[in-house]
Amino acid sequence: MNYDSGLVQHGDGHSPKIRPAAVAGMFYPGGAGVLAHDVETMLAAARCAGSGAPPKAIIAPHAGYVYSGSVAASIYALLEPLRGRARRVVLLGPTHRVAVDGLALPVSSAFATLLGVVPVDREAVAEITGTPGLPQVVVSDEAHAPEHSLEVQLPFLQTVLGEFSLVPLAVGRASTAEVAQVIERLWGGSETLIVVSSDLSHYLPYETARQTDSATAQRILALDPHIDHRQACGATPVNGLLLAARRHGLHAHLVDLRNSGDTAGDKARVVGYGAFAFYGEIRNDR
Repeated sequence: MNYDSGLVQHGDGHSPKIRPAAVAGMFYPGGAGVLAHDVETMLAAARCAGSGAPPKAIIAPHAGYVYSGSVAASIYALLEPLRGRARRVVLLGPTHRVAVDGLALPVSSAFATLLGVVPVDREAVAEITGTPGLPQVVVSDEAHAPEHSLEVQLPFLQTVLGEFSLVPLAVGRASTAEVAQVIERLWGGSETLIVVSSDLSHYLPYETARQTDSATAQRILALDPHIDHRQACGATPVNGLLLAARRHGLHAHLVDLRNSGDTAGDKARVVGYGAFAFYGEIRNDR
């Protein structure tokens, strides 16, 4: 199937649209074999001998893999016990190119990457778009079409989870409470994983960035939902997750904290990356 020419139509009578990979060859390798190898290599380097209960939610960075891939791998390696168990991923990331009011779902019924096609969870989409109390949820393929913050997470998710359905939310102008409300509506049980995509500070000198990102990390660990966009480009979905995590009694754990000066860039102007896992809620899913 060719995904190079925009949204793909299927002749099955329903004509579902597939959102094609937009940043392959830019943010991550443009060949399926190279991408699969690179993701598995990063995950292998991040794995540790110990294993425990997997997190309910994570925050992962979304820069090019050469810069933030190893930090992302450190959190995704923790999700491998969820393979075959986590059947739905609620994925939230900030919009970088198309402004939108609220949290935007796509019209598209699936997202394609070089590693395969991930179906959108239409049941979950119907639940939050058919709810009068969630006017902040909108529909916009335009917000998703060029957006990298969600896309770069998908090859990691496909590698560690296998098959799953996706609730992709491109987060624009929205309040912390509005984001938390949507997350809580989709919270579910062990079948649902929540992923927030965000980098930390941008274009500060190396030592300034380290101090700034360390302070931001402490706020995240304290579940303080008052991060601003100078501290994290995905502050809006991050704050929503922190508020929801607090309400559900989760606690946050710092997995990795570095910046582009530590990975593949110079130290004059760096971008910060953090990987955070959220644990603690115990519930009977049956």
